[in-house]
Amino acid sequence: MYDCADDVLAYHDEKVTLPQSERTAMRERRDANRERLKKGLRDQDKPAPREFKSQGSYAMKTMVQHPQKDYDIDDGVYFDKEVLVGARGAEMTALQARQMVRDAIDDGSFKTPPEVRKNCVRVYYAAGYHVDVPVYRRVTTKDVFGNETHHYELASSEWKRSDARDVTAWFDEENAAQSPDTGNGRQLRRLVREIKKYARSRGSWGSQILSGFGITKLVTECFRRNADREDKALYDTMKAMRDRLKLNLVVEHPVTPGETITKGTDDPKARFLRDKLTEAIDNLAPLFEPDCTREKALKCWDKVFNTTFFSDRLEKASELETKSATGASTILTSGLLSSAAAVAQTAVRKEGGGRYA
Repeated sequence: MYDCADDVLAYHDEKVTLPQSERTAMRERRDANRERLKKGLRDQDKPAPREFKSQGSYAMKTMVQHPQKDYDIDDGVYFDKEVLVGARGAEMTALQARQMVRDAIDDGSFKTPPEVRKNCVRVYYAAGYHVDVPVYRRVTTKDVFGNETHHYELASSEWKRSDARDVTAWFDEENAAQSPDTGNGRQLRRLVREIKKYARSRGSWGSQILSGFGITKLVTECFRRNADREDKALYDTMKAMRDRLKLNLVVEHPVTPGETITKGTDDPKARFLRDKLTEAIDNLAPLFEPDCTREKALKCWDKVFNTTFFSDRLEKASELETKSATGASTILTSGLLSSAAAVAQTAVRKEGGGRYA
């Protein structure tokens, strides 16, 4: 396989992973949202949250650049079950808890008002971001000896046992255990980002392809590490994912037994991802030809990611070589002229001061 490892890493660093400025902007919006929610709950004499916890791709650091800045930040808010009671002392339903959070966040400053969704409250920002706020309750139980244990429940269509922090912990453990390196986020995390970027490389794919969470689970399941070749690790992992989806389109939830990310045995989004992975593999086939050139190889990666980034690298390298060669030629010419001038100068004087050839 033609070696484009440095090019794939450059693409990841420049076009895939989020720049620090974007991370900072997201963190500021997240923190402002938390303060808005706490103030709204206080003003409405509602219970205070026990904690907040970022989750999803934001917490796993697998978010990728998006030209329209369509970023989804997940930031869970946690309450003690005991405080989630209504005006008459009855236990809040899952819907009532989400409505309470929505009402507290909505201070009238948003162009699009926050809305209650099935598993969260969604807050929209004009810049393209949206913050999803899942609502959880902490349930405390005691055994016969009086020892306390805790679990968490998500306010969905009903209260459902779940805690997205378990997913973050699962991914961090997989990333550390499977990656052959420790720098630049580690290779498993980088490949999750790169394949998510591929899944978003065409605008028309958005609603048809498997979710980022589903892709994350598949990458961890099919990961093919390669400490020396980022491009080969990416190709081999994409091929392993495609082959796995040929056998079975069901993608299981990583931490919730019996739950799946996909729907049914013939999930259309998993099937779409499988077919697009096949296209990517086919587009990279020329890299295995014995006479493959760098130009041809880079065009293949351009085609996969729907970009000109890779070919542009070749063009920039050629321009630098030309400038370097031109500069060397100028220096050489200048040196020769200086030497000729020096020789001529030594021949200018003799006793009478005349010039002699």
